[in-house]
Amino acid sequence: METVRHVLVTRESGVEGDCRGVIPPGKSGRRQVSLIEAESWTAALEELGAEVPWQERRANFLISGLRLPREAGRVIAIGKSLKIETTCECDPCSRMEAIVPGLKDALTPDWRGGVLGRVICDGEIAVGDEVRIEA
Repeated sequence: METVRHVLVTRESGVEGDCRGVIPPGKSGRRQVSLIEAESWTAALEELGAEVPWQERRANFLISGLRLPREAGRVIAIGKSLKIETTCECDPCSRMEAIVPGLKDALTPDWRGGVLGRVICDGEIAVGDEVRIEA
């Protein structure tokens, strides 16, 4: 994982530099982009008495101060033009157990593992940009 201060996010390729955002032919792209709340990550780690950088979750974006939607079909807007439609919960995988025993279970309730979505409007975003729930 690499942290960046700004990045281009497009319908065609997801987050610039992340090959997992490219939608293969015939697929829906429902897992194109991943977002996690800083508060959810912190709460899960506090339950375990652990300190782990959020990048270990391997989410594309860390959102702070805003509760992400817990349902498909909502729109998350970031910066001037980026829009992401939520598609499903980002279930924590067994890799979380390799990081800290119990982390997978700690991230499971209430969508703590984050949200997945597809890009519906391209945009260049930067750390500190406003994040809003539009629909």
